[in-house]
Amino acid sequence: MKQRFKNMLERNRWIKGVPNSLTLCNSLCGFASILITLQAYKYGDDTNKMALIFALSAAMILFAMVFDALDGFAARLLNAGSMHGLQMDSLADMTTFGVAPATLVAVMAHNVDHLDTLREYVPICMLCAVYLGCAALRLATYNVHAMLEKKSSEKFSGLPSPGAAAAICVLVIFSAYSDLLPNARLIRYMPFYAALLGILMVSKIPYMHFAKWIVSTKRNKRRLFFLILLFAAWIASGFLYNWYAFPTLVVNIYVVWGPIAYLAVKLGLLQARVEFTQEND
Repeated sequence: MKQRFKNMLERNRWIKGVPNSLTLCNSLCGFASILITLQAYKYGDDTNKMALIFALSAAMILFAMVFDALDGFAARLLNAGSMHGLQMDSLADMTTFGVAPATLVAVMAHNVDHLDTLREYVPICMLCAVYLGCAALRLATYNVHAMLEKKSSEKFSGLPSPGAAAAICVLVIFSAYSDLLPNARLIRYMPFYAALLGILMVSKIPYMHFAKWIVSTKRNKRRLFFLILLFAAWIASGFLYNWYAFPTLVVNIYVVWGPIAYLAVKLGLLQARVEFTQEND
């Protein structure tokens, strides 16, 4: 079976281009998110329409994460990993998980909070720049470690850039479809949260490798049971209140749990079990 698969790859060398095509789709989703975000300037007085535009922009970033996961899987499956693919992946991630979320937060603050003067808007831009700069530093560090062939681990060193982008996006979508978190209140604190996420990206705080954690559920019954419970809780929350509430809670607990667990380990309240690296994918 493996020999047939190898022969098929030899006969159809174009298949080797599938991972890069998926990476390109990732970057195109990020570009689409930026263009959608800029459409908010058409509806300066209609906060409801702006909220929906921002939610759609955030959804495009989340959708890009599917391509981000698939390109690595396809590269391993097709044995098509290369330095070209590595660089392309980081460039795509910089667009989708760096520039697009920073643009989303900055435009939201400018439009919804009516920051008309330069003095009001510059601090917002600086906070978003912290997020963007830290995303660039993290992805550059990942490239260096990947080229040095650092071994993979079950944990990240620092918050992964897709996780930081997801934390912003789920809050934006939840606020657009829920009265519990008014959009104006979200805008007031989101730039500060974005800057904090940026700092966490370049920190040494260990974060769970969620994709590997899910894969490990096949051989870990406790993790599988916990994953089923999470899925059941999401279904229940969707029928009882809002389909976006539970993912928002889970993603932001993931973000906050990293520093809490790190501090608990330093204080001797928890024991660190797994070593971690700077790997990003």
